[in-house]
Amino acid sequence: MTFPRFLRLSAAAALVVAAGAPFATRAEAQSMEDAETAYTEGRFLEAVEIAEALGTADGYALATKSLAVYGYYLAPEEEKQALFQRAMELGDMAIQADPANPETHYQSAHALGRYSQTIGAMTALRRGYGGRIRDFLEATLARDSLHAEAHLALAGWHADVVDRAGRMVARITYGANRGESNTHFERAMELRPDSRIVMLEYALRLPLLKGREGRELQRDMMQRASELPLGDAYDRLVQERLLRELEALEGG
Repeated sequence: MTFPRFLRLSAAAALVVAAGAPFATRAEAQSMEDAETAYTEGRFLEAVEIAEALGTADGYALATKSLAVYGYYLAPEEEKQALFQRAMELGDMAIQADPANPETHYQSAHALGRYSQTIGAMTALRRGYGGRIRDFLEATLARDSLHAEAHLALAGWHADVVDRAGRMVARITYGANRGESNTHFERAMELRPDSRIVMLEYALRLPLLKGREGRELQRDMMQRASELPLGDAYDRLVQERLLRELEALEGG
């Protein structure tokens, strides 16, 4: 898949864009709809530029989301951490602009989660980032109980902490358990039954959550997800990741 040249900018350029210069004058004349269109079409760094310049909670949240997606799926490995740190700053700005907005908390969790992946799960847990991610996600759901992505992320949080720390330590130290993971995954599936990312994230953790039955269900769920109609640029990135996971599963 070929992406626009804009997506292949260096991290230095990405950080300049995220900081609002030198394109701020042009971006200020644009709208949230323009930022959303840029995101949908895969012009993620341009979406950051436009959305941040709006100076609103929704704008900062979209900028956080766009930069986190770009950093995870498209940026070179050595540039990811700096991009996620900038995304975390934008998430903080979003919450400060409107603490009642659920998306500001969700995107803050998104950015911190991606940053945590660059330093390792156990390091992130020791530094308290795991608890902060959970707090952001619970704050999201307290404001919008139907936020499917927050249910999905919280499900993944519970599963991943159990996987890294072990069942007993996860439960006693971090309050994570497989039952909560299953509950939130099922809720995400109810809310977004045709979501490729929901099906992929659930499938990847089914062996941990359901043992042998989960391993049997995993391939079927991933195959069904791969056959869904393609959506926006982000969904296409998820599809590419899904196909790699399927190939690895079949190779294993």
